[in-house]
Amino acid sequence: MTICSLLPSATEILYALGLGDQVIGVSHECHFPPEVNSKPRVVQSAIDQDRCSSEDIDRLVRDALQHRESLYRIDTELLRHLRPQLIVTQDLCDVCAIDTGSVHDVLRSLPYRPTVLSLHPHTLSEALEDIRILGSATGRLHEAARLIEQLQARIHRVRQRLKGVSRVPRVVCVEWLSPVMACGHWVPELVELAGGHEALGEAGKPSRVVPWEAVQRAQPDALILMPCGFLIDRTRRELDVLQRQPGWETLPAVQEGRVFLVNGPAYFNQSGPRLIDGLEILATLFHPERCQDVMIPEGAAERWRRYAVGECRG
Repeated sequence: MTICSLLPSATEILYALGLGDQVIGVSHECHFPPEVNSKPRVVQSAIDQDRCSSEDIDRLVRDALQHRESLYRIDTELLRHLRPQLIVTQDLCDVCAIDTGSVHDVLRSLPYRPTVLSLHPHTLSEALEDIRILGSATGRLHEAARLIEQLQARIHRVRQRLKGVSRVPRVVCVEWLSPVMACGHWVPELVELAGGHEALGEAGKPSRVVPWEAVQRAQPDALILMPCGFLIDRTRRELDVLQRQPGWETLPAVQEGRVFLVNGPAYFNQSGPRLIDGLEILATLFHPERCQDVMIPEGAAERWRRYAVGECRG
C-alpha cells in the first residue's frame, strides 16, 4: 500500500507501525522521524510563518477563514504523479493542517480515487485510538495494539510516580502568544495526569482566545508556553509579547521561576505518540523530585530566566 500522510501525527504513527517505506508523500509540517524529511512534500502553507509575527499570523488566518480560503496548497501534479492508494488527513482543525474538504476538492481533478482516511481526535484516548484506526486501515492491527499498550504503560508509570503528591500546581498552558490562547483538546488531560491543574484550558475542546486578565486572575504557579507550530527558539523571539503585559512580573510562575518554553509541535500540538513524551516532560517540570530519572528529550523544554536590567541576554 502506498500512503500520503498530510498530517504530522499520522506520519509519526505510520512510521511507528513500521510503514515508513510505504509513505510516499507528506505535508510541509511532517518532520518526525528524521527520515521523513526525504519524502516529497505534497502540501505547503499559504502563510510564511517564519516571516510573520504571532499577531500577523493570527490576522492572516482569520482573514482566510472569513473568506473561506484554504490555508494550505496541495501540489495536485505531484499527487497525480505519486498516485497514493491511501491519503490520511484530518477534520480536527482548519488551521493546524489541511482539512478533508480541501482534499476532496483536489481529488475531483484526479483520474483515480484513492481512499481518504480522516482523523479527528479531541482527547488523549481518541489520539491513542487513532493508532488503532491507522493500524486497521493498513493491515497493522497487531503492531498498533502493541504500540498502544506501550504508551499506556508509560502513562501508568507517570501515575505511579505521582501517587500521593501533596502539591498540585495551578498551570496555564499558552497555545498562542498574540492573542493569548488557552490550551484545549488533550493538553488539559496531560496537565492533570502530570500532577497539575490546568486553570484555563478545557479538555476535549478547541484552544480558545482568552483575555490577559484571565491569566492574571488564574495566578498560575507554572506557565507553559507551547505556541502551535513554534519551536522553542521561535517562542523565545516573541516572548516580549507576554512580558509587556500588565502584571507579568507579579505572576507566581514568574516570581518563582516556573515559566517554561516547550517544543509544542513535537510533544503537545499534534496528536501523535510523542504526546506521552509531553506527559513525562510536564510531570518532570511540575514534580522534579518524583521524576529524577526521567530522560527529557534534548531541546524539549527550557526554563525562562528573569534578566536583570543591563544584563546580557546573548
